[in-house]
Amino acid sequence: MTKEKKILVLPGDGIGPEIMEQAVKVLEWADKNSTLSFKLEYEVVGGASIDQNGIPLTQKVIEKAKKADAVLFGAVGGPKWNNIDFNNRPELGIIGLRKELGLFANLRSAIVFDSLIEASSVKPEIIKGLDLMIVRESTGGVYFGSPRGIETLPDGTRKGINTEVYTSKEIERIARVAFELARQRQNHVCSVDKCNVMESGLLWKEVVTDVHQKEYPDVNLSHMLADNCAMQLVRQPSQFDVILTSNLFGDILSDLAAMLTGSLGMLPSATLGEKQSNGVIPALYEPIHGSAPDIAGQGKANPLAQILSLAMMLKYSFNEQQNSRKIVNACKLVLNQNYRTPDIMSMGKKEVNTQEMGKLIFDHLNGKN
Repeated sequence: MTKEKKILVLPGDGIGPEIMEQAVKVLEWADKNSTLSFKLEYEVVGGASIDQNGIPLTQKVIEKAKKADAVLFGAVGGPKWNNIDFNNRPELGIIGLRKELGLFANLRSAIVFDSLIEASSVKPEIIKGLDLMIVRESTGGVYFGSPRGIETLPDGTRKGINTEVYTSKEIERIARVAFELARQRQNHVCSVDKCNVMESGLLWKEVVTDVHQKEYPDVNLSHMLADNCAMQLVRQPSQFDVILTSNLFGDILSDLAAMLTGSLGMLPSATLGEKQSNGVIPALYEPIHGSAPDIAGQGKANPLAQILSLAMMLKYSFNEQQNSRKIVNACKLVLNQNYRTPDIMSMGKKEVNTQEMGKLIFDHLNGKN
């Protein structure tokens, strides 16, 4: 493993630059406390790229992302770009990167910190100790299938078309990711689909079952319909370890799981591709919350999901397990000391702004408090 690692930093829009600033400070700590060194390069994406280049994702950024050892991403979008052409919207920045880099496996964890149980709207006894992982296929399905578009019918009415498409190979490779992760966790995969009404869901179930029987018989596998899974996540989330599902269902279920923890501002994600000939696995790390333009520039944004995304980057891309754990533990310690950003604030806690929260994490890592 070469010691210098190239990180492409894409802060994006809204609160993206604010939370990224705090994550980069933590990365500077990791640079000084690791056998690796991290070379950062900044670029624009999403709305910021539209303002500068006229499009949400340039070929230059794509090429830089392909040459990087990992991409650290903020958030994109906002009302400023609501009236532009749908095919040029800011969100195509992240969608395009996933497609161009072949980032097919989106890992979204939902972990409830003991000190934040009161921030959830769900009863504490339901979510205490929750630690689940959603493995979402992210380059196929209805977000990428063809045909798609909006057309005008002969009678003047309009019709919107999106197509849910999956091949057996796409399902096989994402299933393997889920089974491998389960082996490192509680050894249980719940595969989620809509096989009762969708042919793509039926194929999904059949292929996942086949991969399980041939390659991972040691892992426990169950199947669940997507609507039932949504209900069960609220009813008894602790029954899940690894949830394996498609692009659309993963998008919805991961946001639902996020709110079990009390705030979207707390949850990181990793999106991984297949190992390249040079040994590098393309990877992009981002918080699952949006750009929150309504609070941008006000110091109200919670940087923890961005910082925890950085911790995932150290773990999955660079095998920096110890430093990854130290960052996660620093976040836990700050929360245990009752510091809160506005999104997770409750009575009796100490409210801090974005920069103050970042500094608290940084100080803990440096042994200052």
